[in-house]
Amino acid sequence: MTLASQPGAAKSGQSCSDNADCDAGRAPRPLYTAEERIRRDSTIWTLVQGLLAPLQFVVFAVSLVLVMRYLSTGEGMFAADLSIIIKTLTLYTIMITGSIWEKVVFGKWLFAPSFFWEDVFSMLVLALHTAYLVMLLGGYGTVEQRMWVALAGYGAYVINAAQFIWKLRLARLDAAARDARNNDATNGTLAVAS
Repeated sequence: MTLASQPGAAKSGQSCSDNADCDAGRAPRPLYTAEERIRRDSTIWTLVQGLLAPLQFVVFAVSLVLVMRYLSTGEGMFAADLSIIIKTLTLYTIMITGSIWEKVVFGKWLFAPSFFWEDVFSMLVLALHTAYLVMLLGGYGTVEQRMWVALAGYGAYVINAAQFIWKLRLARLDAAARDARNNDATNGTLAVAS
């Protein structure tokens, strides 16, 4: 879950001298170890996360339009509330399946070193969405207040989604660098053998 690293390791793209938490002489932790990469690529939960992430974004986009419509016109309260409920249920689903994915890949239900800060921020997103549900079901606050709580949750969701997109990009860069190193090693071996 679905940007940062374990304590004591440099962030991807940083040298240890760039990170005060880095132990002297220790190379930054890769996003995935070789074993984690194999588990990531072989589990069905990777596909599940890959399908749920764009679905959640579509639900978010539709809901955002409905909430903004209600706040600007005062119309469509039921549709806005229903869309936020669907968005929240989608969020719970992706959080639960993401936690399973982390357990399979990293051996931890949450806060695996490679996704520690994403998980921390995901908790804020979840808290804001849950606060909206509490307000709705408990009759707390005004309709406008709960819509603003939902929008705060949506803002946090956008930041969290950006964290995961950035992490996906880092994983691709890491894979490309690994492939380049493997090609260089293979070409070097072939040159020596010639």
